Amino acid sequence: MKKLIIFLTGLVAGGHLMAQQGYQVTLQAPQFKSGITYLTYYMGANLNVADSAAVSNTGTAVFKGNTKLPGGIYVIVLPGKRLRTDFLIDKEQRISVKVDTTDLMNKTVVTGSKENALYVQYQKYVAQKSVLLESERKSYATSMSKTDSLLHEMNYNMYNAELNTYRDNIIKTQPTSMMAVLLKAMKDPVVPILMPQTKDDSVKNYNYYKSHYWDGVTFMDERIIRTPFFLRRLERYYTEVMPQSSDSLIKDIDYKLLLARSNPEMYKFLLNWFTDEYINPKYMGQDAVFVHLFEKYHSKGVSSWLNEKQMETISRRAYMLMANLIGEKAANLEMIDSAGKSAALYDLAADYTIVCFWDPNCGHCKEEVPRLDSIYQASWKSHGVKIYAVLTPDDKENSKPEWVKFIKEHKLGEWTNVYKTKAMEDADFAAQKPSFRQLYDVTLTPTLYLLDKNKNIIGKKLTIFQLNDLLEVKWKTKL
Repeated sequence: MKKLIIFLTGLVAGGHLMAQQGYQVTLQAPQFKSGITYLTYYMGANLNVADSAAVSNTGTAVFKGNTKLPGGIYVIVLPGKRLRTDFLIDKEQRISVKVDTTDLMNKTVVTGSKENALYVQYQKYVAQKSVLLESERKSYATSMSKTDSLLHEMNYNMYNAELNTYRDNIIKTQPTSMMAVLLKAMKDPVVPILMPQTKDDSVKNYNYYKSHYWDGVTFMDERIIRTPFFLRRLERYYTEVMPQSSDSLIKDIDYKLLLARSNPEMYKFLLNWFTDEYINPKYMGQDAVFVHLFEKYHSKGVSSWLNEKQMETISRRAYMLMANLIGEKAANLEMIDSAGKSAALYDLAADYTIVCFWDPNCGHCKEEVPRLDSIYQASWKSHGVKIYAVLTPDDKENSKPEWVKFIKEHKLGEWTNVYKTKAMEDADFAAQKPSFRQLYDVTLTPTLYLLDKNKNIIGKKLTIFQLNDLLEVKWKTKL
């Protein structure tokens, strides 16, 4: 399932961003005599359209609205959508932008915004330093001697230090400017121990870095979400800095949302991004984060900006995950085996139980199921592991002959091979009982779960190799 990509919605009303006063941005582009130009703003990694205007035969276009534009980095996309120029908008909302397409960086002139003068100066300085840094990086990579390598490394560090000093100077001398807000949001904390010698040093550095990662950033200032770098910083924090356990993530996310609750746009941005990030998480067990977001926020009606389809998707996904979170008791499955005898999951006594949902007509299953049995016979069986294998096709009666044939040909008789008849499924539906697909979030085959002796879920949606690694860890911890 793809991410919902919902964090860009709900920010535009009536064609213009909502606030209290009007705005007027005048574009002068003498090189153009016609066409449509767009006033856009950053939201996450994307550009959203705030307004559009036709270019006159004198090369002029006027973006105008009755509501004030919220602060952020805005981009004018010129006719043809190949060229663009960006600038800051904050309190000053009567701005003129004159462009020269022969050199947009150096010849574009923005008037009516003191904030933007600082922004342009910063952009030009960074551009110059970036050329020098890239040159030293390439020279270092192709150095033929240790002396040359040290020289280029020294130069690179010097230019980088100058760039950081320049940024710090803006923060110190222009503390109330929007540039200062943006630069503080970009700044990385400097760890106290530059060359850690021991594991304890590394731990101290990590703890310091994590606790100071958001220094200078207020989650009550929405201007930073309309920049191209805030989302990258957010992504880095939750994928590289934060521990990836669901409990740690939930605690931190709740705190961030608490900080942002007095600013509706920041709150909306964060909750939408968290929802998108964890609806299909990268690591096993993190679906608990998404379920928490649903139960504590979405189900309470706080995300009223979402449309009906988005809420339906979120709700359906949450209910599919609630019954199969890591650490929870696995739902019992009451089915019959290939001989027509009752064979419930809870009747299977084993130190570990693998629940395998598969389809004999699935190409991937035809490859993976025999491999699963091979490693079962070679290793798992001797450790008290048993396999409860569920036939998944909707038309099970027609699939049954293929299923029985596959079981015999690949000698899967030691597994508990089960299915539900149509009559059993109809009875469950009439009684409004959830299906195994709902209880175990079965959308692909094969789907593998690992249960402990008490039928608690300790692994889900695993590959055969991941399953083997997890079992080996469990066996070692028992020794």
